[in-house]
Amino acid sequence: MSTHKTTPNPDLSVGPDNKQRWNQPAHRRHGFHNAHRLFRRAFMVRSRDVLMLEPAAQDLTKQVPELASLIQHPAFSAFCCLRDDEIVMEAAAPDFSTTQPHSIQSVTKLHIHLIIGQLLEQGLLSLDAKVSDYLPGIGSGYRDATVQALLDMAVTNDFTEDYSDPMSDCYLEEIALGWRLPGPGLEEITLGDFASGITGFRATAARSQAEYKSANTDVLTLIAAEVSPIPLAAHIERIADAVGYEGAFHISCSPDGHPAFSGGGCLSARDLARFGLFLARKGHNLHGQPIGNAAFLEHSLTRPTPEMTPPKEWLRYSNQTMTDGRVVGHAGYGGQFLMVDMKTGTSCAFLSVLENEAGYDDDYMSNVARILRLVCCGSG
Repeated sequence: MSTHKTTPNPDLSVGPDNKQRWNQPAHRRHGFHNAHRLFRRAFMVRSRDVLMLEPAAQDLTKQVPELASLIQHPAFSAFCCLRDDEIVMEAAAPDFSTTQPHSIQSVTKLHIHLIIGQLLEQGLLSLDAKVSDYLPGIGSGYRDATVQALLDMAVTNDFTEDYSDPMSDCYLEEIALGWRLPGPGLEEITLGDFASGITGFRATAARSQAEYKSANTDVLTLIAAEVSPIPLAAHIERIADAVGYEGAFHISCSPDGHPAFSGGGCLSARDLARFGLFLARKGHNLHGQPIGNAAFLEHSLTRPTPEMTPPKEWLRYSNQTMTDGRVVGHAGYGGQFLMVDMKTGTSCAFLSVLENEAGYDDDYMSNVARILRLVCCGSG
């Protein structure tokens, strides 16, 4: 039998920095702008109906001068601000647009907030239950953690998420998320095997600071898949129909077929802002029917929960959202943020690509969040 010449997939193979090409600094901007077609595997969905938007054409930089500096930053990709189904302002970098898909990274976690809220409303979950009640085979890192602790990033175990350390566990996680290939001759790890391999759960007293671990979302994904009466893909379709995307929602998938809710989503800036309007409607679809759990969302804003680490300590982490009691949203690796003012219904989506070695900068992300809050809420 003849053999054929092959080469490892250049986009998904890991280099000496333990990063696949599309997430290496020199290629990251192209990678984040094209992630939806670079993933190992992905699920894509279009909305049945599109939420129509009308232009309002305000120059928000006159109200918030710092926004002008933000959209001139070299990392900037796109910005969209919506209110009452109007495009208040849009902006995009010369190499991008507000309608092109972009990796939204951990902003995807908001889907788990919505799905878990639905499962709670249906009586299929208990926040006080231990992970092992739903996943008996889970490893020691999560066996005794509660569902509520996962939702609030309040779990201590051996999983590490240090973007500046190329050997951090979050990069091994990327194999299970469908973002990269394992080393030569190695099998791709499933999401279930990855989560079960995490060890070292340590019970802690009430904490004041969140301990951010994307693996918590992976475990919540496995729990949701276990108890949900419909497939997770059907949840994604229901959310997409409720939002009314103009383009497509893409999400990478694990080898065992689970959507990568911990960070695999791709949306345009305009559609991400549409998603924010869905949150502002407290989970009601375009026809006024409840899709999300409004009580769960409202409680997430007001309950006492751990603060984010400085310099974002003015935000708290609650039920897979970031909130200060008025705004709700989430940050994403590389420079993403969705922020929604639940008082005025203003939704701001910001997409960017940091090209430093780590792909992350806490000061930069804190500045993005602070400026978006000014845009959403003014000085109030």
